[in-house]
Amino acid sequence: MLPYIIGYAAIINVISWLSMGIDKRKARKQKHRISEKRLWVITLIGGSAGTLLSMYMFRHKTKHIQFVAGVPVLLAVHLTLVITVLVRIGG
Repeated sequence: MLPYIIGYAAIINVISWLSMGIDKRKARKQKHRISEKRLWVITLIGGSAGTLLSMYMFRHKTKHIQFVAGVPVLLAVHLTLVITVLVRIGG
C-alpha cells in the first residue's frame, strides 16, 4: 500500500506544481489561464504540497487569502489522512 500512496502523492503534487507554474507563466503573457477551480480541484485531491511549494517558488496566488490560508490547512489534512491510513494498515 505504501508504494501506491507515495506514487500517487508524487504524481499529483508534480501535477499541482506544474499547473501553478504554467498558470503563472500564462498570467505574465496575458494568455488564457488555468481556472482557480481547476487549481483547487488538483489541490483538494492531494496536491496541496505541490501547490504550497509552487505558490512561493513562483510567487503565484500569494495575495489570495483563500490560497494562503486554505492550502496549508489542506496540507495538514492530507498529511493527517496519510499518517492515519499508514498507522491503521501497519505501514
